[in-house]
Amino acid sequence: MKKGDILEFEIESYAFEGKGIAKIDNPFEGDSEKKYVVFVNGSYPGDVVKAMIIKKKKSFAEARVTEVIKAAPERVDVKCNYFGVCGGCKQQNLDYNAQLKYKEAQVKEIFEHMGGFTDFEFEPIIASENIFFYRNKMEYSFADRRWLTKEELKSDGEVEDRFFALGLHIPRMFDKVVDISECFLQSELSNKVLNFTRDFFKSRNATIYSTKTHEGYLRNLVIKHCHHTNNLMVNLVTHTDESELMKQYSDELLEVVPEITTIINNINEKKSQVAIGDYEIVYHGDGYIYDTIGKHKYRISANSFFQTNTLQAEHLYNVALEYAGIKEGDIVYDLYSGAGTISIYVSEKPEKVFAIEAVAPAVEDAMKNLELNDIDNVEFALADLNKSFLPIIEEIGIPKPDVIIADPPRSGMNPKTVKDILALKPRQISYVSCNPTTQVRDIKLLCEAGYKLVKVRPVDMFPHTYHIENCAMLVLED
Repeated sequence: MKKGDILEFEIESYAFEGKGIAKIDNPFEGDSEKKYVVFVNGSYPGDVVKAMIIKKKKSFAEARVTEVIKAAPERVDVKCNYFGVCGGCKQQNLDYNAQLKYKEAQVKEIFEHMGGFTDFEFEPIIASENIFFYRNKMEYSFADRRWLTKEELKSDGEVEDRFFALGLHIPRMFDKVVDISECFLQSELSNKVLNFTRDFFKSRNATIYSTKTHEGYLRNLVIKHCHHTNNLMVNLVTHTDESELMKQYSDELLEVVPEITTIINNINEKKSQVAIGDYEIVYHGDGYIYDTIGKHKYRISANSFFQTNTLQAEHLYNVALEYAGIKEGDIVYDLYSGAGTISIYVSEKPEKVFAIEAVAPAVEDAMKNLELNDIDNVEFALADLNKSFLPIIEEIGIPKPDVIIADPPRSGMNPKTVKDILALKPRQISYVSCNPTTQVRDIKLLCEAGYKLVKVRPVDMFPHTYHIENCAMLVLED
């Protein structure tokens, strides 16, 4: 076996991120009795495939499917024409019940094998109500060279429109964009906005920003479409302010999609490829949209975070609330509170919720959300959770918490934050995470210092992807 070889494999089991597992006779001398593991990208248990070896190590190899000889029974037909090229729905060819089964097994394995936990309750995964058109936000990128298909590369003639793309990135290639005309993740209206935007700026010969030259106009198109209110935001991110062109775009877009609530132009003058501007100009509406989670209403700005799957967010927050075990009169800390969605959602019972967040614009949105919901027992504190936040709460005079709810980014909690939680000794912790691997790392530290993991429950926020949200309940042992 060597890199580049195409071999036949029978897939026996499943590793995470779309890698089936095949076991073959060990190619290294001295280990002939021990089976050699090959992780085969794009395969599922029950498949018989041909796959190209792309990496070979002493303990394992990696391969990529080139042909499916016999399909696993859990394989299904895909809905999207861009499947396999776009970096989005990588599991769309897998039955949804099977997706849930593998996600659930993944979380369980992380907690049992990486974390070493055995004595805890594992509750069944909560499936997404919608498996298509479930996202309320899509972020598209402009590129001055679009990704060409294999058929286009093989063709003899000149490829049409190769120097203009508006779509999604190729996996692991942030400078390569596949031109998308239809996506099944958000809504039909968002597809309408996407296609109009492409046609409009192509007809105007608008330039596309280049990170190499730091020149060009178009950078990103961000569409936010609210599930419950049907509010629709179009946010065009550009490198410079071209007000006349933007005004024409706004006026003509509204003629085609009159349902749009607000149109915004974020101007990002930095080299960094983020869809956030240094400043913004509103061309239609007031620059905000509104949606609900449960009985609460939230204001959403162009750059604020809001749970991407609105329907599932309510299920996620219900689990987080249950795992928090809040009692009448409790003091609750909500760490990494963002725009205050969880703080507001759990505010009914406690005496006070102290929401702690590092991003000032998110706190501004949160303050507005408090007004919208007429809530007076939530207070916000601006603190960098990559540092110790104890000096901030001592300075403000915040009482110690009975309960802590934490919803950190994918990187998990900073060790200083974990240390602060241990110093505060809340009765109960509800830990929400979009990355069970970093979550279990933090939970191990908490459990080594006096907490007990009681139960865990995954929530599928992103069907057809490998991502999984997970809630964990911890209690302080006597």
